[in-house]
Formats: sequence, structure tokens, C-alpha cells
Amino acid sequence: YLFIEEKKKDGFLRHSRMVGRTARVRYADHRPAVALYYTLQTAAIKVEYKPRTQSQREEYGEIGDDEKESPLNGSIQEQDEDVTKINKDLVRISGLIANGANSFLFREYLYMFIFMILFGAIVLLVLGGIRNWTTGIGTLVAFWVGCITSIVSGFVGMRIAVFANSRTAVKSNEGIGPGFTTAFKAGSVMGFALVSMAIVVLMILVEIYRKLFFSSYDNNDDCESCTVTMYECIAGYGLGGSSIAMFGRVGGGIYTKAADVGADLAGKVDQGWEEDDPRNPAVIADNVGDNVGDIAGMGADLFGSFAEATCAALVLCAQSKDLAVHYTAMNFPILISVAGLFACFLTSFVATHVAPVKKDADVETCLKVQLLVSTTISTPLVWGISAGFLPHDFDISGKTVYWYSAAICVCIGLWSGLIIGFITEYYTSYSYSPTQKVAASCETGPATNIIYGLALGYKSAIIPIICLAITMFVGYTLGRMFGVACGALGILMTLATGLTIDAYGPITDNAGGIAEMTGMPKHVRKNTDKLDAAGNTTAAIGKGFAIGSAALVSLALFGAFADTVGIYELQLIGAWQFAGLVVGAMIPYWFFAMTMESVGMAANKMVMEVRRQVAEKRGSGYGSDAKVNYEQHGITDLKAQISHLLQTSASESKQEDNPKALSEKIQELTKTLKDKQEELEECFGKAIAAANPDALETSDEDYAKCISIATDASLQEMIAPGALVLLTPLIVGFLFGVEMLAGVLLGALASGVSMAISASNTGGAWDNAKKFIGAGLFRDSNGVVKGKKTYEHNAAIIGDTVGDPLKDTSGPALNIVMKLMAIVSLVFARAFPKQSDGGYLQQMIGQ
Repeated sequence: YLFIEEKKKDGFLRHSRMVGRTARVRYADHRPAVALYYTLQTAAIKVEYKPRTQSQREEYGEIGDDEKESPLNGSIQEQDEDVTKINKDLVRISGLIANGANSFLFREYLYMFIFMILFGAIVLLVLGGIRNWTTGIGTLVAFWVGCITSIVSGFVGMRIAVFANSRTAVKSNEGIGPGFTTAFKAGSVMGFALVSMAIVVLMILVEIYRKLFFSSYDNNDDCESCTVTMYECIAGYGLGGSSIAMFGRVGGGIYTKAADVGADLAGKVDQGWEEDDPRNPAVIADNVGDNVGDIAGMGADLFGSFAEATCAALVLCAQSKDLAVHYTAMNFPILISVAGLFACFLTSFVATHVAPVKKDADVETCLKVQLLVSTTISTPLVWGISAGFLPHDFDISGKTVYWYSAAICVCIGLWSGLIIGFITEYYTSYSYSPTQKVAASCETGPATNIIYGLALGYKSAIIPIICLAITMFVGYTLGRMFGVACGALGILMTLATGLTIDAYGPITDNAGGIAEMTGMPKHVRKNTDKLDAAGNTTAAIGKGFAIGSAALVSLALFGAFADTVGIYELQLIGAWQFAGLVVGAMIPYWFFAMTMESVGMAANKMVMEVRRQVAEKRGSGYGSDAKVNYEQHGITDLKAQISHLLQTSASESKQEDNPKALSEKIQELTKTLKDKQEELEECFGKAIAAANPDALETSDEDYAKCISIATDASLQEMIAPGALVLLTPLIVGFLFGVEMLAGVLLGALASGVSMAISASNTGGAWDNAKKFIGAGLFRDSNGVVKGKKTYEHNAAIIGDTVGDPLKDTSGPALNIVMKLMAIVSLVFARAFPKQSDGGYLQQMIGQ
């Protein structure tokens, strides 16, 4: 429970009947209980695979005519599958993933704690030495609280994901619906837990600062104990959250894509293995990467967005004399977030109770409806909170703002976020023409695939940028920078839902990998693939949502920074301003190059390690014919069948004079031979396994070596990009002045948001184009179906491999570039030289 007291001021709460006496407003937040409830439900699922009967399969409509003849009555498709072995591997594989994720995060957190001490010392010495020690200590404490909360947010998300992935695989054996519900509830735990924790910690911090540090709301005359100073110190909370998010996103992103690209190149391209083949030593590292990058990194990133948007709005509210003396009005930004959490709470029942998933087609629709319903429910809540907790009118930065103006700004941001999400889905889902065109371009090779994918990404930035521009224009027109901050709060209102559907994707991806590596029946992998296909699209929606919120948060922070240093009208005509814009526009490209290069270097090490392990196995008898009995495993019979098929086809071809009919026979022959090829490879694998049981096994030590490579590379490579973003505002602000720094921030925002959208959507489109072809949904110009192990699919794999670091490392990390530079500038704003004096270097050269 959060208790908020407001001593009534005349004319404040317009509709209140409690004028002249104390009004007590109580907020009961039961959403953390929802997270606990879903956690207990997920924990109740036993990690144990149980074969299904034929009647159960038929009930879910997941058994074909060919499977009805199975001698095992549909319970297990292959005679040699051992349920005991599946369950043993299920525990072992999920344990390896969890241990690998823990190992990486604990080592990453060691780096983070060192950073907290070093950068915290900078915060204390700079702010304490230049301003006063009270401000320095207050900001330092808020910074450490933000860091710790961000670390806990990422860790909670990771633990939930590794806890739920094996359970999702087990429930996917029962059907598409149970598998979806398990993954969705696990994602909901992360969403509700993270947002609830962020709100509660911030409120506790505000209460402590209010009681112990300053005499706010009672005496606003003393500049060192006024509301403005208090909330400028609390802005350290956002700085801490965003700093940790930088390392989480960059380090986790490098890890996950180094493992992913390495596994693809060494497994799919070099060896021709399927995705998540247990023989590939890099597959565990790949699955670990989904948790530390797409879950822990993404959770820290969006926590940082929430903390920064709220802190920016609080700082701007504090600079209004009409709001600063009213505690309830000052908490308007937090109340907006609480309302959004309540809307997401109600929306979650749509997926679990009102319209649960029953068939394949329901999955993507159900996830999209979550965003639409939560946005719709949030809209009237915004108007109610604005009318009840804001004065009828108040002054901010010389602009008279009305309560309904704030509501409009929040709603514009809220609906812009929804539009950006749906536009992202249109450009990245293979259900629509843009990604289908990218898939079609694979017919002429990987070069045209990459050209089409890049063009799609650039084009996909148009409408989101226009939506953001409208939100910024309306927000600034109605409420100056406070209106822009309200737009950022609006786009983050549905954060719990966004986190839910974003976490859902990596959980189902891991579930598919576990099903493949443990040897579960094919229908389990089919179900997880269907869940994961929707997860890829929703992950792209989540990235678009995160990028849009980052742009608005960055501008809101810039507004708070500008108001703090006294820049009310930025004159862009000037040498320092021009230079700042150009340098700022370059920073995202520099950062982008550093992270891309890091992924390439780490992936190269991963590929070399996998090749080394495979070569050693082959040298010790892997694939040797010496002990292999092919006849026992049916290869001799298959050779006879293939020989007969080729002889018959040759005879029929000689007698066929119609070119079109001959072409159709060749197409049919090609498809039949492809099926026989897969049977040959399967029999070959069984023969090798029988001759040398260890030949196809990858030991835990082999998996651990690849995990270690990804961990070491990502932790080493994340330092330089982080230093670039953290130190640039400090160097520019102190040496070149706040006007040039303002240009740098605007330049970084303008180029960074377009780059982030285009990179994320390009990678998402390449990924789904590969899945579109792999699912057998693509037909070439002659109408022939092209699936896996075709020229088109290989071209799509190359595009997907190139796009992996774009969509999961460099693109999403640009969010933090925009936000972190702005929050650093805000926290150190009053320590920079005055605008009239210029930076220290400017003063030295007399400019």
C-alpha cells in the first residue's frame, strides 16, 4: 500500500469536497500479487515429459493420417525414443542453460559493481565539490538505488525465463494452448514484477528524501532544500537504471548474438545441422544468450526508460511553482504509471480467461489484442487521473497548462506507441507483403535478400518517426517540455503488457531448443515453433515500442536539462551549436560500429571453437566407417529404393515429349529425392550412434567452453561502448559548454532513433523471411515450393545471420545511447559551467 497525504490548498482539487481539511488518498496496488499468483501456477508444472496417447493428439487436431498408423498408437513417433532419457536430458539441458545464464550475469554484475563505485565517486565529487555535499550525497544514493533496482529487474526476468522454458516445452506436448498459457504467464510475471518494483522503489525513495533530506512542501524558499533540488537528486535513480541497462543491453546483446551467429555459421552453414542440434557445442550458449540478452538486458532497458521518463517529468513538475507545493500533483507521473499497470492487469485476463488460445491462428492475434485492449483501458484512466489530481491550470516554463492538456499529451503518446507497434508488426511479420518480398528476393541469392532487407528497414522508419514527431509537436505546443514528458509517460503506460509479450518470445524460443535437444517428439517442436513464430513478431513489436519510448524519454530528459541550465530557446545558428549537432549525429554510428565489430569478433572465436571440437571428434572416430553397420539401420534398403526411383524416372523421361509435363516430373522427383535424403541422413546418424555411442554426444564441458567464450568476449567488449556514451556528455559539457552539449543531444536523438528503428526491423524481417521459407510457405516464380535446405533457404540464412546483431544488439542498444546521454546531462546540469560563461575550453580560447 502506498499512502499519499495532501494538505488541501485552496483551489487545488477542483472536484474535491474536502476543501480546508486534510485529504488522504490511498492507493492499493495488488498487481504484485498477480505476479506471485502466476509464479505459483508456473511452479506447479512438473518438469517431466509424459507421452500422449493418440486420442489426446486427435483431440487437439495435431495428428495426421500418416501418424494414425503408427505402431505406438501416436504416443511416441519413433520406436527408439526413451521417455526416461528425455526426462533426464530435460533436467540436464535446462540446468545447463540456467547455470550458464547465472554464470554470465554474476560476472557481469561484478563489472557493474565496480562501475557503481567508480562512477558514483565521480557523481559525489563533481556534484559535491561544485554545488554542495548534500546534493552530491543525495544524487549518489539515488544513483546506487537505481543501479541495484535495474540489476534486480534483469535478474528476476532471467530467473523467470529459465524457470519457465522447460515447463513451456513440457506443456507444448499437451497442445498449442497449454504451451502458450505457460509462456504468457511467465512473461506476465516479469512484466508485473518489474513495473511494480520500479514504482514502489521510486515512491520509497521520494518518501525518504522528503522526510530526511529536504523540507519540501513546507518551505520552498531555501534553494538548497526546495522541491527542485530534491527531484534533481532523485534523477540519479534514472541515471543508475540507465547505466546498468547500457551494460546489460550491450553485454547481453554481444553475448546472445555472438553465440547465435557462431552457432548458425558453425552448425547450419559448415555442418548442415538443424537449428538447436545437440551436436552443436554452441547451442547452449545460444539459448543462454536469449535469457541474458533478450530477457535480462531488455528488462533493464525498459526499467531504465520508466525510471528516466518518470524522473524527467518529476523534475519538470518541480520547476512549476504551482505544482511544486502540492505533493499529490507532484506524483502525477507516478500515478499515470500506476494506472497503466492496473489496465495491464485487467488486460491479462483476456489471454488467460476471456479468449484463450485454442489453435495456431489464435497465438499472434491474442498477443496483438493485449496491446490494443491495454491501450483502450488506459485512455479513460488518464482523463480521470488528470482531472482529479492536477489543478485546473498551472504554469510551466511560462506556459499556462490545463489539466486536459496534460491528458491529451499522455493519450497522444499512448496511442502513438500502439501505432508504432502495429507498423513494426506489418514490416516484420511474414503474414504481410514486406517480409514476403524479402523472402522472394532470396530466389536470386543472398545479395538481393540483403538489399531488400535494408530497404525495408529504412522504409519502416517513416511512419514511426512521423508518429513521434506529432507526439513531440502536440506535447510541446500544449505543455512545453512537460507535455513531451507526458507523451513519454503515455507510451510507457502499457509497459507491463509490452514486457509480457516481449519476454514471451525468448521463453518459447528456449522451449523449442530444449524440445529439440532432448529428443521430444516432432509435434512438440512443431508447437514450440508455432509459438516462437508469433514470438518473433511480438519481439519486433516490443523493440519498436522500446525505441519509440526511448526517443520521447530522451527528448523529455533534454527538456528537463534545458530548463535546468536555463536554455529556453536554443539558437542553432552558431559555431558551437553546429559542431554539436554534427558530432551528436555521429555518436550513434560510432557506437553502432563498435557493437557490430564486437559481435563479429566474438562470433569468430565461437566458430573456431566449434570447428576445433568437430575436427577432434572426427579425428577420434566420428563418422568413421570402420565400425558402422549401415545395413542394420536400413541404409541398404534406402539405396535400393533410390536406385529404382532414378531408373524409373530416367525411363519415363525418355518417353516424355511434352516439356511442361517433363518439368512437372522433375519437380516431383526433386521433392521425393529430398525426402529420401533426409531419411538417409537420419539412418546415418543412427548407424554412427550405434557404432560409437559418444560420437554424436556433446559433453557438458564442450558446451561450457562455448559459454565461456561468449561470456569473456561480451564482458570485455561492452566497456568501450559504455564509456563512449557516459563520458561524451561530461567532456562536451565541461569543455565546450551547455549549448554545444544541447546540440550533441539533439543530434544523437535525431540520428539514433532512425537508425534503431531501421536496424531492428531489417533484422526482424530477415529472420521471419527465413522462417517463411523454412515453413514451406514460399513458392518460387515457377510455383514450386521451396523449403529448408534449398538455395533460397540458404540465402535467407545468410540474411538472418547478418541481421542478428542489427535486431538484437546494435539496434536496441541505441535506445540507451539516446537516453543515457540525456540523463547524464541532466544529473550534472548544475555542475556544468554557466551558459553565459561557456565551457572551460571556450573560456581558454576566448570564444
